[in-house]
Amino acid sequence: MAQVTISTTGMTFADVVSIARDNATVLISSDAIAAMQSSRDHVEKLAASKSPVYGISTGFGALANRHVSQELRTQLQRSLIRSHAAGVGDPIEREVVRALMALRIKTLASGKTGVRPVVAETMAHLLNAGITPLVREFGSLGCSGDLAPLAHCALVLMGEGEAFDAQGQARSVSELLRQANIEPVELAEKEGLALINGTDGMLGMLILAIHDLRMLVDSADVVAAMSVEGLLGTDRVFIPELHEPLRAHPGQAQSAARMLATLKDSEIVASHLHNDDRVQDAYSLRCAPQVAGAVRDTVDYAAIVATRELAAVIDNPVVLSDGRISSNGNFHGAPIAYVLDFLAIAVADLGSISERRTDRALDKNRSAGLPPFLADDPGVDSGLMIAQYTQAALVSENKRLASPASVDSIPSSAMQEDHVSMGWSAARKLRKAVDNLTRIIAIELVTASRAIELRAPLKPSPISKKVITELRRSVAGPGPDRYLSPELVAATDFVAAGKVMRAIE
Repeated sequence: MAQVTISTTGMTFADVVSIARDNATVLISSDAIAAMQSSRDHVEKLAASKSPVYGISTGFGALANRHVSQELRTQLQRSLIRSHAAGVGDPIEREVVRALMALRIKTLASGKTGVRPVVAETMAHLLNAGITPLVREFGSLGCSGDLAPLAHCALVLMGEGEAFDAQGQARSVSELLRQANIEPVELAEKEGLALINGTDGMLGMLILAIHDLRMLVDSADVVAAMSVEGLLGTDRVFIPELHEPLRAHPGQAQSAARMLATLKDSEIVASHLHNDDRVQDAYSLRCAPQVAGAVRDTVDYAAIVATRELAAVIDNPVVLSDGRISSNGNFHGAPIAYVLDFLAIAVADLGSISERRTDRALDKNRSAGLPPFLADDPGVDSGLMIAQYTQAALVSENKRLASPASVDSIPSSAMQEDHVSMGWSAARKLRKAVDNLTRIIAIELVTASRAIELRAPLKPSPISKKVITELRRSVAGPGPDRYLSPELVAATDFVAAGKVMRAIE
């Protein structure tokens, strides 16, 4: 099993994905332990003083003007977590919770939050034991961080709340901790706030989305090229002279190069290269690299923002290097929220152009000689007619999901927190949009593969042939109508698992 060591210098995208999806073991470095203890020493000095310090000896949010006496501070931390664990709705995905927890450990390990090392170590023990706190869908406004989701995790750290075991079964938290030999943590001054005041949920979902989209855009280029091939389109519009020298968007050049490589040595493309009376292909074929390339560039920009946030210390207040405790607004999720919404727009458009290619392949008036709906016996068989309906429904859903969450703000906490980012909501809808895009690309793949096979005896490119051969292990080829839904599900699994790219690599 993989192992990730979290130090004061943080972690990488690959570390987050490995912990979230591959159950990598989490270790905390000795330098991080020392940094946490050093900042804790500063907190304890301030806790012993008579001057009120926010997050240490006061209430929270709009209640920050209440000075809390020493004997009530353990209750203060416990009450904070219990009251803030106020989420409702269905449990969110295990991988999101694990990413969120890993990212909170990363911030604790920075030595800027003032928690004892045992707090971060216990959270790492939860991850390593496969214990996943139940975090509900709704509750975060993406400002003061992802308060409710993080509080649900902190509750389990205290031995309370709800959680799942490594097999995904809901079990008593006390039983799970006892079985894993994990002692619940009794939170001391500042620690409750440090556990919940972060952007970890929205950042975790952003990192996972970037990881998935990089694979999906590569796959989308290959599948788009297969559609060009099946529709007797030209590969000449993808030559490098037309891209980087003339329009220096790096993503466009990369997508065009992948499409050109996919179509290399295709008998189908060669068959009409010099005798085609069509002057230009439709935009959905000709402009595929321009759209997919723009998606690539958008993902790269989002990755820049995510990288900055991954290196950030998000807490309020923070312990500065000279020992001062300072309030701040770094928990505001605007930078992440904006790029989450930006990605949702890009995802919607990539799905939209994919569906247009599918529709073209199914229309006998635009498919360059293919049978209507690629049916075996048109009229008796409907072929892939309704697969396009399904794809259109997914495209329409993604257009709705592209409406930005970050333009909204609902004031909270008696107007103390009077502007919020809604970054959590942006992240939740992006996850759904990425899932939908995977299905959209899968339906285009099923369509393009069938179109290519119906061009026999002309042979497809070697790359198209490899992809189709692998797809045919789980999805049958042309023939009379049959139960289609399981084939579309299998094609979706094929795309989601990265098998389009694996087939050609």
